[in-house]
Amino acid sequence: MADPTALDPELAQLANAEGLAALRADDAGAAIAAFQRATAADPEAGPLWRNLAHAYRLAANRTAEHVALDRALALDRTDFAAHVRLAQLLQHQGEETRALLAWSGVQQLAAQITQLAPGIASEIAAGAAYCESLRAKLAVATAKVTAPGNGFDETEARRVRAFVEHAQGQRLVYQNHCAGALYPFLPSDEFFDRRHFPWFTELESSTAAISAELAELLAAPGEAMRPYVQLDPGTPQNDWSALDGSLDWAACFLWEYGRPNAAVIERCPKTAELLERLPLAWIPGRAPNAFFSLLRPHSHIPPHTGVTNTRAIIHLALDIPPHCSFRVGGETREWTEGTAFAFDDTIEHEAWNNSDQRRAVLIIDAWNPHLSPREQAAIVAYFAAADGALAGTALFGSAP
Repeated sequence: MADPTALDPELAQLANAEGLAALRADDAGAAIAAFQRATAADPEAGPLWRNLAHAYRLAANRTAEHVALDRALALDRTDFAAHVRLAQLLQHQGEETRALLAWSGVQQLAAQITQLAPGIASEIAAGAAYCESLRAKLAVATAKVTAPGNGFDETEARRVRAFVEHAQGQRLVYQNHCAGALYPFLPSDEFFDRRHFPWFTELESSTAAISAELAELLAAPGEAMRPYVQLDPGTPQNDWSALDGSLDWAACFLWEYGRPNAAVIERCPKTAELLERLPLAWIPGRAPNAFFSLLRPHSHIPPHTGVTNTRAIIHLALDIPPHCSFRVGGETREWTEGTAFAFDDTIEHEAWNNSDQRRAVLIIDAWNPHLSPREQAAIVAYFAAADGALAGTALFGSAP
């Protein structure tokens, strides 16, 4: 004969009410018995299993609590409260690896909730503090993996450090997002290693001359200096609106889409002569871009990605006050005057000037160092053919 109490939602509600009353009376045993009847009467109701788990917690029966929480999550993997209780249980049981993973999942779910109840918010904050202590413990234990004495070269050191930080939940890994031409299968490097650019030495040795020409240019900029961000009329409000038409982020181009700006080149002959000697990415009508980038005090360039991963973007730091920084993907750096670095601008990046002075950088395009000379030639040939076949082709350009 079938159990007359089975699959009876009304009976489940009554038993659940009895269990809640028992909890208020601090009678864990009665609460467990009531919630057991409730889950038997309606085994597909996740909240009933969660209530049963809570009763088991009050009775200090951790094994049974775990089983009940697993049942609740088997019914609904998005049951936020059950995830919190499971993370707390694993933490209490000293299962640090599983607890760290569970709390990480809780944090991801919490980020999607607009407003958390104060009690839940404090529990999540406690879980976050616990995770930080575990990560600190991991950092100490694994420090020898990233130690300088391991003999890593620049590439290995950067990758090993990123691997360890990602494994410990300390950084995200960013992928390429191209608004224009994507060249498949290139490494998703954030900052490129200096060994790819032996000509940086010549570029950096010219810093004083370049800075002097920029200073003369700024003394009477005329129309050479213009807002970098100039949105089309009618563009909806967005992250770039604050910089639209503003000289807070200004640019002065020597070359733009591969076309020389004669007025600026005439006033910056040493800079122009140097750039013509360097192995930049020369694509008729498309590359390189070479310009002075000026960022006013207390300005921020929001996160964004560029148009193609076939290029490396070079920054030569010219005039850098304190409190200026630049993030590409998961790594943030400060500029150092007279020093160049290269990055892939199809990885999300942003910049800050939190100082009271102007920041000045020379920005130029070079080839992505992972492209072979034959691939570079193929890219140039492709765009030449495309431009000849289609009027107004715009597959490769510039983005903020």
